[in-house]
Amino acid sequence: MSTSTDYRTTVRVNARADVVFDAITTTEKLTAWWSPVTGSALTGGELRFPMVADQPPLLVRVDEATRPTTVRWTVVECTFMEDWVGTQPTFTIVPIDDGCCELTFEHRGLTDELECKDMCSRSWDHFVGTSLLELAEGGPGAPNRSLRDLARRAAEEND
Repeated sequence: MSTSTDYRTTVRVNARADVVFDAITTTEKLTAWWSPVTGSALTGGELRFPMVADQPPLLVRVDEATRPTTVRWTVVECTFMEDWVGTQPTFTIVPIDDGCCELTFEHRGLTDELECKDMCSRSWDHFVGTSLLELAEGGPGAPNRSLRDLARRAAEEND
């Protein structure tokens, strides 16, 4: 019997839980670490991420945004990655002490059965483990189609 697991990563962030929560729930910060976005990142809101040129934006519904510990989305529309529809990107933030926290990101439904699992996992490793982490700790982030993101993609193609 084979088992399939959702994508999951955990990083320790040298920033308060509120700082990480804000990075996931404000359009300005989401743009800085992941992708340009419009909409509301609060519970019940919708976010539109124009990830791919000449494609409708990725549309996510914000199922929960509970300060400072939980953000849960459901992918509603995604024409460029149709396997994502119905999946749930989920952020869980655990305060450790006054100056740091642990962030666990799980993309529920992004399993081994999906053709994009490897590519999407590498992308999440970058966006959560490098870009979001860096932004939360006071750095610039490396969002979608930034020079650093494009360099990462080119390096992966040459591996």
